[in-house]
Amino acid sequence: MKIKYLFAAGGTAGHINPAIAIAGAIRDIEHNSEILFVGNENSMEQRLVPLAGFEFKSIKISGFKRSFSPKAAIENIKTIKRIFTSSIQSKKIIREFKPDICIGTGGYVSGPVVRTAVKMKIPAVIHEQNAYPGVTTKMLSKSVKAVMLAIEEAKNHLKSSCNFIVTGNPVRKEVISSSKENARAILNLDSRPVILSYGGSLGARRINEVMASLISRSGMDNQYQHIHAYGQYGKWFPDLVLQKGTDISMCGNLDVREYINDMPVCLAAADLVICRAGAITISELQVTHKPAILIPSPNVAENHQYHNAMALVKAGAAEIIEEKDLTDQLLIKKVDNLLTNKEKLKSLEKNLKSMAVYDANERIFAAIKSAYYNS
Repeated sequence: MKIKYLFAAGGTAGHINPAIAIAGAIRDIEHNSEILFVGNENSMEQRLVPLAGFEFKSIKISGFKRSFSPKAAIENIKTIKRIFTSSIQSKKIIREFKPDICIGTGGYVSGPVVRTAVKMKIPAVIHEQNAYPGVTTKMLSKSVKAVMLAIEEAKNHLKSSCNFIVTGNPVRKEVISSSKENARAILNLDSRPVILSYGGSLGARRINEVMASLISRSGMDNQYQHIHAYGQYGKWFPDLVLQKGTDISMCGNLDVREYINDMPVCLAAADLVICRAGAITISELQVTHKPAILIPSPNVAENHQYHNAMALVKAGAAEIIEEKDLTDQLLIKKVDNLLTNKEKLKSLEKNLKSMAVYDANERIFAAIKSAYYNS
């Protein structure tokens, strides 16, 4: 029997990529399934979803501006109007596609689509990637068949009457299966400690600024091997390291790039990771048991990266430095303290392992099927 799955996801890669991963898992298991994505027009999802091989239809929706400026007020009036028009657009798409089940993965796009599906008596589930649920998840949690959580702590921020299922976040199989020995051989790394650091595909200015001092020192003393991605807006990074006295091109222990295309390999090779605290990043650290210094982005909705990071910190599974406290000296001190304390590293690894969900795709698929068959 062919089952039709309707996905609602958009806004950021953190909402879109999990949806694509879940849809990919469904396609691998049910080859004859029919999958349609709904997202915002002229958006990131409109580009990423077709690239992943899925059909896409758009609605017009926007989020509320958190400002009292006249311009923000005008935009918020437009958003209110779009809430009504997007529901009409969603209803038309649902009537034409006739889905058997609807899956939302967050972002304001999920709101009108999932809400309309529920009103049309179509079973719906949502997946929350973060430790602190977003506004859309909170809004929809009372009416859907199940709320799938990546981190158990998230249930503390939702009504107890909701049907919670801890599924974890979908993680690429190659991330789970990569080994440290093979990865180090591929990257031509020796037995010295390996640091992996990055701030996202665009780059994080403050992380790059303080990382330059650590990388410059490593270039001088050869104590650590370091892989660092400075991102699209960090092309000035090599020059900053040079100003600090180190020519990256002359140091065999430094691997500095704009972007990391082979993340599963680099992650497997690392002894310590320094990064943001996005939901998928957290899940990848858990399944690979990689000790990390987390530097949450302060520029995300509801400060969810801080909550993601603290879920690990409270479990003794990671260290944190908030960006407002981040300095060259503090970062270097934390790095040295961790990499010279094998017992601490082992403790972090053990606690990460206890939090890891290795079969997230299977759990998510089972939750979706349960919602469908029990509707």
